[in-house]
Amino acid sequence: MLKSHNCGELRPTHIDQEVTLAGWVNRRRDQGGLIFIDLRDRWGITQATVNAQTAPEAHAAAAQVGREYVIQVKGIVRARPEGMINPGLATGAIEVEVQSLRVLNAARPTPFDISSDNKVDEALRLKYRYLDLRRPHMQQNIVLRARVTKFIRDYLYERGFIEIETPILFKTTPEGARDYLVPSRVHPGKFYALPQSPQQLKQLLMVAGYERYFQIARCFRDEDQRGDRQPEFTQLDLEMSFVEREDVMALIEGLMTALVEQVSDRELVTKPFPRLSHQEALARYGTDKPDLRYGLEIVDITDIAGKSGFQVFVNNAAAGKPTRALRIPGCGNYSRKQLSDLEDLAKSVGAKGLAWMALETGESGQVKSPIAKFFTVEQLVALMDRLQAQPGDLVLISSDTPAIVAAVLDTLRREFGERLGLADPKKIAFCWVIDFPLFEWNPDENRWDPSHHLFTSPMPQDIPLLDTDPAQVRGQQYDLACNGYEVAGGSIRIHDRQLQERIFGLIGLDVEDAKQRFGHMLEAFEYGTPPHGGIAPGIDRLTMLLAGEPNIREVIAFPKSQQAADLMAGAPSEAEPKQLEELHIAIVEDQRAREA
Repeated sequence: MLKSHNCGELRPTHIDQEVTLAGWVNRRRDQGGLIFIDLRDRWGITQATVNAQTAPEAHAAAAQVGREYVIQVKGIVRARPEGMINPGLATGAIEVEVQSLRVLNAARPTPFDISSDNKVDEALRLKYRYLDLRRPHMQQNIVLRARVTKFIRDYLYERGFIEIETPILFKTTPEGARDYLVPSRVHPGKFYALPQSPQQLKQLLMVAGYERYFQIARCFRDEDQRGDRQPEFTQLDLEMSFVEREDVMALIEGLMTALVEQVSDRELVTKPFPRLSHQEALARYGTDKPDLRYGLEIVDITDIAGKSGFQVFVNNAAAGKPTRALRIPGCGNYSRKQLSDLEDLAKSVGAKGLAWMALETGESGQVKSPIAKFFTVEQLVALMDRLQAQPGDLVLISSDTPAIVAAVLDTLRREFGERLGLADPKKIAFCWVIDFPLFEWNPDENRWDPSHHLFTSPMPQDIPLLDTDPAQVRGQQYDLACNGYEVAGGSIRIHDRQLQERIFGLIGLDVEDAKQRFGHMLEAFEYGTPPHGGIAPGIDRLTMLLAGEPNIREVIAFPKSQQAADLMAGAPSEAEPKQLEELHIAIVEDQRAREA
């Protein structure tokens, strides 16, 4: 080894020992006869002191090194002089008195400062990702991610799970997003698909009798990017046989609780995890992935608003459309410009407008609002009582279809959670969302679509409704939400071929098409399939939350940009003509691009 110790290891117990360190020059301070070098590796920083009188050759070499040079130093561990101890550094009580210094590799000036976490343009960071990964907070994040995956593995191994890898090259199947396709050279005109998840394969492992399977699985989805998405991502994929919904949820709740408490520095504020039905989550928070770190719950005021003189509310109530409101504490003094900006925010998610009421401060407690004149005094009092509004509060009201009202109030709730500092990044708040509808109506295709995936089992008591009222059928699905994100989704699976074929028929998948796509699964179900279920927590999102980061790119070593591009390597890139020829692929110019 080129080092006897790492740069975060030395303590006063090592004083007077001869050591060899190697790493990167984090900083160099030249004071003439003395040169101080902060030497850095993954474990920390050690101060190396080079004295021109005692080590002239090393001093001459030290005078030539710059930041990010890779060097090796040999010397004696000394106690730092009194008054020179750095309490903010793990190695701050000692320094290495250098006897020899060797440059292992020189470095060009870097495009941004490595030694600090100052803000740097993300495109530049991604272009030089290998340098960005040297920065302190990135190293902390990547180490945290490694600790998360190790903890998960240990936890599951202790509970009888075995880790099994599944293929990356598989068959294209509909799972909610576009597949990434891989052309086959030896089978011209045919394609593999990169898995959106190992869903079918893990169910087949249950047929194979392994009972408790997991893997840290790579998954791929060709979909539009956002802060919590990447075209390739990592999830804990997990499946269990002979279980019911409660068994899977209990396992994951125990895992997540232990993970937060033992691996992170976050505060777990929901224990045990609250459970919300899908309908309740939408009614109270406007979303099936609510942030429970703060209140600001949605309140239904349809009965009051529907009897007012405001025709929009009256007409919507008659049409079965809800009117719901949010009470925002202390924001009743918002200006017209601020209220207009809130209305624009509401319109960005489908609203036609946004109503508001402000409860003035002082003893009068009068309601200020363009629509207040359409309400009687008794109605205003009843409305404010229901919202538990206080003088100085602002009330925001949305009235439309249930989906639009939910989207509007969810957006406003998240906005004010941030504005008012209610969403404490140091807190972790999990909750379960259950009792999802099994199907969603697709008006464009005039058919039912699965709300989760094709293999989710209906609640046993709802199976008779498959033929009479599919909209009322609930799935044995369970999602785990955390701080406003979905971090895991799972379900009890269908293990009976006849029931699976009924679901295929309901979503418009005919028998022959089903056999072509899923024949291997349908056949497997005839050979003794145990009841089974599973779940897939997202490693990227989970680590992002544990690290307190706003974007999963901050916890992935080599992520793609917002445009799904690798700015460092230049991917995606063009293929060589010979490669395309071997794959029997011809590039055809896009007619739409030509017309544009």
